[in-house]
Amino acid sequence: MGGQKFQYDESGGTFFYFLLSFLALLLIPGTYYWWPRKQKEDPDKLVKECHCDNCKKKRIILQSNEPWKGTRQFLTKSVIIGGWLILALLAYKVSQFDYEYANFDPYDILGVPPGTSEANIKKAYRKLSLILHPDKETGDEKSFMKLTKAYQALTDDESRRNWEKYGNPDGPGAMSFGIALPSWIVEKENSVWVLGLYALVFMVALPTVVGMWWYRSIRYSGDQVLLDTTQIYFYFLHKTPSMPLKRVIMVLAASLEFEKKYNSEIVERPTDNEEVPHLIKQLYNLNEKNRERPLCYMYSIKARALIHAHLSRIALNPNTLDKDRMYIVKKCPYLIQEMVNCVSQLVMLAYARRVPRLLNIETIENCMKLCPMIVQALWEFKSPLLQLPHITEDNLKYFLSKKRQIRSIQQFAQMKAEDRRNVLRNLSNEQYDDVMKVISKMPLIDFQVRSEVIDDEASTVYTAGAIVTVTVTLYRQNMGVLFGDDTVKEKHCVEEEVKEKQTDENEHEDGEQKEQEQKEKEQTKKPVWQKTQRKTKKGGKKQPNKKPQQYQKEAPKASANPSKKTDEKEKEKEKEKDKEKEKEKEKVPEPVSKSSDVSASESEGDSSDDEAERSDEEDSQRDSKKPSSLEDDDEWDKFQSGIGKRDRVLEGRSKMSHSVHCPHFPEDKQEYWWVYVSDRKSRTLLTSPYYVTALVEHEEVQLKFTAPRWPGVYTFTVCLRSDSYLGFDQTHDIKLDVEKAPEVPTEHPQWDMSEEEEEGRPEADESDISEFTTDEDVEDYNRP
Repeated sequence: MGGQKFQYDESGGTFFYFLLSFLALLLIPGTYYWWPRKQKEDPDKLVKECHCDNCKKKRIILQSNEPWKGTRQFLTKSVIIGGWLILALLAYKVSQFDYEYANFDPYDILGVPPGTSEANIKKAYRKLSLILHPDKETGDEKSFMKLTKAYQALTDDESRRNWEKYGNPDGPGAMSFGIALPSWIVEKENSVWVLGLYALVFMVALPTVVGMWWYRSIRYSGDQVLLDTTQIYFYFLHKTPSMPLKRVIMVLAASLEFEKKYNSEIVERPTDNEEVPHLIKQLYNLNEKNRERPLCYMYSIKARALIHAHLSRIALNPNTLDKDRMYIVKKCPYLIQEMVNCVSQLVMLAYARRVPRLLNIETIENCMKLCPMIVQALWEFKSPLLQLPHITEDNLKYFLSKKRQIRSIQQFAQMKAEDRRNVLRNLSNEQYDDVMKVISKMPLIDFQVRSEVIDDEASTVYTAGAIVTVTVTLYRQNMGVLFGDDTVKEKHCVEEEVKEKQTDENEHEDGEQKEQEQKEKEQTKKPVWQKTQRKTKKGGKKQPNKKPQQYQKEAPKASANPSKKTDEKEKEKEKEKDKEKEKEKEKVPEPVSKSSDVSASESEGDSSDDEAERSDEEDSQRDSKKPSSLEDDDEWDKFQSGIGKRDRVLEGRSKMSHSVHCPHFPEDKQEYWWVYVSDRKSRTLLTSPYYVTALVEHEEVQLKFTAPRWPGVYTFTVCLRSDSYLGFDQTHDIKLDVEKAPEVPTEHPQWDMSEEEEEGRPEADESDISEFTTDEDVEDYNRP
């Protein structure tokens, strides 16, 4: 083989191949992911939505938040289409390349068939040379060189042998490795530009991008909240264990996301010096004279005033303060969730005795209560009916008449259609339709709670210090299922469906238990000559191997079955006949001893009975060693449910549930929930609040806490709180009868020995001691 050499692409053909493949790798996935697609929209979406004035304004605001959406989609399409056009041009150009290292066929170049005589080859060569010679007008130097090489390959003996052996008239060529880059990159004149581009990309651009990402990541938490803001929450929550609602608003407004130094999106205007003091005069109990830092800073006072104005639904200047209000309100749900996390962490640290003060349950509940207040732009003391469109303070008097006392949206939905229309008789038909559309989409939650101790055999027995698992099951339906024209539905469809599911599951479980019991009975059936199966206790555990007195007396008689008796009688008859024959031969009278035969039969029956008892004992031991099929199924179901939950955690928690009707909130809000366990008597939190973000139809949550250390009956409360609606919270009480924990045995049962065994026990020998035995074990072993 010839030598090896590396060379750059002089003609640029290989470089075009590299560009073609690289561009294809970018365009194919880029087109799939970045090509703008029209979202599938319901054609009746506008008809189903609310058409109140606030909802119309919100739709306009949402459209104005993306002014460059159409332009951005057009540019994206243009870039993708341009990339595909370039890819097509490169493919066409590559297909037109005439490579020097193509397959060499002299017959094809001369235009003669294989096996042509040398005279015809010379004739064809002369004819083509007159056309392709460089001195002629139609000449081509490159083609003429190929023609000459083909003529030599067919006329010269050495060239012909090289072509037949190596495929080249010149003989074997050197192996070359081409680099898919043009040669001008390594030329001396262009070295400065190449090095400059390399330094710009790898020494300036890449470190800058990585540094910006790192600087941003160390400033924010996982929920994109500033770490300095989290420190402010920890400080004030630890300082004020029982924090009222307005104090929570003050701490929320002090978040550094509203400070210009920490957030470049904050806009400070000269008009704020006039508009903010004027707004503060309209608000009461703002506590703007507080001297705590950073509660007394100007950005904090401004944010606090805008939050109060939002909750009071005060109209602001749409060009200045209203824009600031929308930005602040948009950030509040994320900040409130971070505040809830801080409270739960402080509570857990207090249980671990790392924090001296234990926060009050009212603090975290006030934080949770603030979120739906901001989403719906309502104070906590306002009626939840004001969340409905076209409902004002003047309309509330129709809900609180002498005949009816309607204080919640669910009570209003359970009314008859005529009564609902009568209550809202001051609204037009279009306005009434808007109210019913909003109510029909509101959540109706069936809240079920089950408590158990999973790791113990008796899951319903609660001992002191045990880990109690509270399983919360949530079923969601739209409140439209409560609408009825004739009668009020006392029990809505959610409860009926849940009961049907429970009955079906119970029937299915009962059927499985019966089938398994029948199988066990069939397996445990004994032959007729063996003793009957021993009785079991209620718990399913077999009693000790003891016979009743009646059975002990009657066992020998009942042990011999009829088939054995008939066989024995036949043998006895045969023996008697043989003996009679022998007597006749010997003529010596001999009495037949039936008693010996009977005793023999009884001994055979006793031996068969003993064998049956031994087989029963062996079967019972085997059954005790093997777990029951029911226990296996339960353990398998728990294992499978654990795998499914772990997979869901690894996949990540979805944050899409149902859109919330919140016309005063500047963004589309999804419906989320908090679930936790609390002790109302001691006003403490038992579990960290679980944030349910994907409740579409059904969701199951497990909350774990430690049972009290002292025996007694305890009542705990499982709470469900909405972060989007007021008046939709639910609570469920659970009672735990905590028993005293069993004492841990000081000595292992298998170490207990009788006195006789202790007397005859030899001393520990070196051969009896394992390599893993400690000195204490040897002393215990030798101790009398």
